[in-house]
Amino acid sequence: MFRIGFGYDVHRLVENRPLILGGVEIPFALGLEGHSDADVLTHAIIDALIGALGLGDIGQHFPDSDPTYKGIASLSMLQAVMKWVKREKYRINNLDATIVAERPRLATHLESMKEKIAEILEAHAHHINIKATTTE
Repeated sequence: MFRIGFGYDVHRLVENRPLILGGVEIPFALGLEGHSDADVLTHAIIDALIGALGLGDIGQHFPDSDPTYKGIASLSMLQAVMKWVKREKYRINNLDATIVAERPRLATHLESMKEKIAEILEAHAHHINIKATTTE
């Protein structure tokens, strides 16, 4: 069976937090607020996978009320979700994700994000597409 999931995530930019996107730390004065590392790209991918499996959403499985997930790397949560994908005998055929951000510029970091995500998803890098845009 062929399944499609859709994920979306937004966090506020705040001071005194690293900016993590796709598991890559981006040099920037602000980071994303959240219980985990607040990696919105990885959270959206997680939500898409959970949705495709019909298992609810990220908040049901990784609640921000659970201290277990305080400061956790979102890539660790993605690894857990991939175990569910494999348990259900699915594989990732392709992924297309867009980060919407006015700043910082992300073009030089997209390939690193793509490689990290592809490795965890056990997918060929050419089946993973990550892009960035502004609201312009």
